[in-house]
Amino acid sequence: MIVVMKPHATPEMVQRMAQRVEELGLKAHIIVGTNRTVIAAIGEKRNGERETLESYDEVEKVIPILAPYKVASLETKPEPTTVRARDLAVGNGHIGVIAGPCSVESEEQILQVARAVKRAGATGLRGGAFKPRTSPYSFQGLKEKGLQLLAAARSETGLAIVTEVMTPEHVEMVAAYADVLQVGARNMQNYHLLQAVGESGRPVLLKRGPSATIDEFLLAAEYILDRGNSQVILCERGIRTFESHTRYTLPLATVPYLHERTHLPVIVDPSHGTGLASLVPPMCVAAIAAGCDGLIVEVHPDPQHALSDGQQSLTPQVFAETMAQCRRVAEALGRYLAVSAEPPQPAAVSLSS
Repeated sequence: MIVVMKPHATPEMVQRMAQRVEELGLKAHIIVGTNRTVIAAIGEKRNGERETLESYDEVEKVIPILAPYKVASLETKPEPTTVRARDLAVGNGHIGVIAGPCSVESEEQILQVARAVKRAGATGLRGGAFKPRTSPYSFQGLKEKGLQLLAAARSETGLAIVTEVMTPEHVEMVAAYADVLQVGARNMQNYHLLQAVGESGRPVLLKRGPSATIDEFLLAAEYILDRGNSQVILCERGIRTFESHTRYTLPLATVPYLHERTHLPVIVDPSHGTGLASLVPPMCVAAIAAGCDGLIVEVHPDPQHALSDGQQSLTPQVFAETMAQCRRVAEALGRYLAVSAEPPQPAAVSLSS
């Protein structure tokens, strides 16, 4: 249920009503909007709850939530959510671009890429320190050393760090370095991990599983939101179909469809969605035209010698050209790509274990 407070309701009244919701055996999520505050009352429905809550003078009305995903639904929060981490802003008119290599390979590589994507206008730096790979013999990442290298790149450029966390046990360590925790497609329904990142206090980028429906995707986001973390970014990265000419099938209709159902920002990953570097630039442009709130793109200084996913990685030059195209399309639609502020003065970062 959604408890809609009257415009005159004070913060004290809101807190009292949230406490009353909890006393009824429900979980209370307070959502402060532009015009008024609502409380999402989540839990198993019991007879008489709605009438009880509507009896308070500070309550305007109580509305049942029809969607299976309660806190993520537009019924609960009609205003778009903006997720922020340093200069990275995603949602509600902000188009954030996250770019970088699939895997952190060396200090030289990650610093070179960070400088290049910063110059091109990216506000976030992606890079895998822990890599879930289909084959156990493939490069698995530099682990904490990779996180330290990402921190060094952030120190020089100011870019927000976005990196994947694979297990609940790693959340605390990754959160100590990263600005945004990424939950990969393989882990979209790893509910213990979703709960752990929900409790981390860090924004979360949640990728859609390759076989997940939209409802399953939003219910996965609900696990994070249910732990009190409202800073969730949804990422469409392609789904598995019968087609084989691309790595996955990238359904851009997901973007406006999700915007009709959730207040959470939606970004697109054309690198994994196509698996082919030549298709990434046009799909970036198409995603902007479809109304996405951001992009996450793989960029590598030498894709032919990348340790992972070189075939779908852009060179820094092609990425810069792609950003210029995306910027023109965004401006034609009355939207603007966010641009990083001037980087901070470099600080000393220890790269030792």
